Amino acid sequence: MSPLALRPSRQNTSPIKVSFEFFPPKTPEMETTLWTSIQRLAPLHPHFVSVTYGAGGSTRERTHATVSRILKETPLKPAAHLTCVAATKDEVNGVIRSYWDAGVRHIVALRGDPVGGIGTAYEPHPGGYQQACDLVAGIKAIGDFEVSVSAYPEKHPEAASLDADIDALKSKVDCGADRAITQFFFDNDLYFRYLDRVRARGIDIPIVPGIVPVQNFKQTANFASKTGASVPGWLAARFEGLENDVETRKLIAAAVAAEQVFDLLDRGVNEFHFYTMNRADLVYAICHLLGLRDQSVKAAA
Repeated sequence: MSPLALRPSRQNTSPIKVSFEFFPPKTPEMETTLWTSIQRLAPLHPHFVSVTYGAGGSTRERTHATVSRILKETPLKPAAHLTCVAATKDEVNGVIRSYWDAGVRHIVALRGDPVGGIGTAYEPHPGGYQQACDLVAGIKAIGDFEVSVSAYPEKHPEAASLDADIDALKSKVDCGADRAITQFFFDNDLYFRYLDRVRARGIDIPIVPGIVPVQNFKQTANFASKTGASVPGWLAARFEGLENDVETRKLIAAAVAAEQVFDLLDRGVNEFHFYTMNRADLVYAICHLLGLRDQSVKAAA
């Protein structure tokens, strides 16, 4: 996708759905930031909000606590991330049942990063679910959950090829996956080429684009290199020279993300998943540009 000017008019008149991803906080300060962000974004009525799950279940308790609090204190519908890593089937099934008992009805099923981190070899737990497709089937066997899975427009970094990666997605769909959420990308043409190949394989579930507003370009580029996502030269040029200029970076980040979602919208996409990094301002601004409004403000007016 080359940079595009924002256009106030668009052909796509379908209702827009958004969802937001958060991660469980590690400190009291991070907890405050997270809940400030949740309170800021909740009035936009997202389709759901997801809460991530650390490698090897390292954030298991914090993920569960965050999801439970969202259920108890907000009208939001939380989706809990769950992985196969470093746990037996019985342990994972116990987590699934605990979510069901808490009222959670949506799980994001992932294989998970290797215990040693991205770039190290993945080793399935000998008594656990081997891959994400197995986890999807296990979740569906326990309860009538909605299950989302991951998708990779530029292929998973460990996949032998894009076709092999699409085969893995097909296995997850065959096991009951209801939706796929993509790894973030910056070139929309990559997404649409991927979508064509996915549909040609007979995969008809929604493939929701994952959007990351660039809070910090250096950090985003570093993470992209680990996950196999490409960073276009034009994007690097946008942030050049702004390493110490936080306020201008925010303006550029909002413009870049808005350009991307408007182009997707103009090309028929009406559902977006935002990787918030637990920060609300950029995501809120983009949603405002998409026409989403805080319903509580309308009521007060």
